[in-house]
Amino acid sequence: METSKDRKAMAIKTAQELFLTEVSDVYDAENRLMRGMESMAEKASDATLKAMLREHVSQTQGQIRNLDNVFGILGAKPESRHSDAADGLVSEAKKSMNEASADSIRDCIIDNAAAKNEHFEIASYRGLISSAQKMMGQQQLLSLLQENLSQEEQAAQRLEQTAPQLLEKVLQQYPM
Repeated sequence: METSKDRKAMAIKTAQELFLTEVSDVYDAENRLMRGMESMAEKASDATLKAMLREHVSQTQGQIRNLDNVFGILGAKPESRHSDAADGLVSEAKKSMNEASADSIRDCIIDNAAAKNEHFEIASYRGLISSAQKMMGQQQLLSLLQENLSQEEQAAQRLEQTAPQLLEKVLQQYPM
């Protein structure tokens, strides 16, 4: 799989090139963030959090297949465009996880980092859907992107609902 980081950046000249650039960015982000979630799942100690992360890794594999199909609909080969944002989110999560002095604190960090990932992906998919509606109007393409967005929104909601319970564990162990 070719990455745009490996070749000289070219000017974006058309609406389709713009759209493909954005799809390539989220394609890279999904792959990067999935690897980050796999690492988070390994380091999580809370069973519910661990299960949510593993489930979302599986969903992300399907999301990547959906993006492969989006490329196909557009007559393009799947290509990753290095996502600095996703790279930064993964790097920040790793750094923070390594700084945690206890499992319960690490679980809070993991939950928050995973939620940040989801919100980045939500924003990315909302932008893609808006662009696709205006530029392409292809229902199959829109359905694939909407499916991915829906899964990201559900994952973010579940992570946000779990956060108070994880923080409660920290407060029980380490009162303020």
